[in-house]
Amino acid sequence: MMNKPVLELINLKKSIKGREIIKGLNLTLNSSQVYGFLGPNGAGKTTTLRMIVGLIRPTSGSVNICGYSISKNYVKAISNIGCIIENPEMYKFLSGLDNLQMIQVMEKNISNARVDEVIEFVGLKNRVKDKVATYSLGMKQRLGIAQAILKKPRLLILDEPTNGLDPAGINEFRKLVRHLAAEENMTVFVSSHLLSEVQMMCDQVAIIKQGLIVKTADIKEFTREEWVVWEMDDPQKALEIMKEKFNLNGRVENESLQSTAPNTLVPDINKAFIESGLKVKFVGKRQKSLEELFLEITEGDIIA
Repeated sequence: MMNKPVLELINLKKSIKGREIIKGLNLTLNSSQVYGFLGPNGAGKTTTLRMIVGLIRPTSGSVNICGYSISKNYVKAISNIGCIIENPEMYKFLSGLDNLQMIQVMEKNISNARVDEVIEFVGLKNRVKDKVATYSLGMKQRLGIAQAILKKPRLLILDEPTNGLDPAGINEFRKLVRHLAAEENMTVFVSSHLLSEVQMMCDQVAIIKQGLIVKTADIKEFTREEWVVWEMDDPQKALEIMKEKFNLNGRVENESLQSTAPNTLVPDINKAFIESGLKVKFVGKRQKSLEELFLEITEGDIIA
């Protein structure tokens, strides 16, 4: 089933105690994608991830992994998944190598060469024989990744994988994920609250709100829209002029006015500002960030 989508969610629903948490998700992930999964608190992210890996059953709808239904053909479906949901599970009194070899014993067709390859890949070669209890949080995250990819899964699911990592650790993790997609042909489905990291790491993003996916798009499409930025002495007055004369909205930040005004209107807007006695210090353009677009789509809900 190599030509099948790596992950399919088809009208996926979940109700808990009579309350509908997930309200009909449809999503398709193909090979070698890094896909971000974003949503505010209580949107249904973790519930969705738990259904994908078979930890809880959907009320209706289906989850297919490489063409296999997670509910009807669990063993074949789950054999294509590697995951870290919340925190990596490992035996701290054993070494990193011992933890990996335990998985090697339970799984078929994992060679010693593959174990060595994964250790090298995640950068634990010099510490893999030390007890996990002596590892930093970043090293534990690397070992968790090693556990998850040991059997070469087609789909790697990561829930808040950069929690507690310092900037250097986050940068290393981002490189690991991009390498997995490019070199090991894995599809990575990552839920994170660090939107700037998602923007740098992912090819595509889905935003979930109140149990529904409200937006899916390529990262480039998400951030294609640009702001026009005016720095001036009275941006609030400028906003009122822009609304009154051009029927355009914007926002005031410190000493600047920002708007998605079309390029063709910018000269006329500048002229209106100057004729109104405003002192324009600077006019320029910048791209919207994923964080700004997320807050617009979710109407300011907090992501976590």
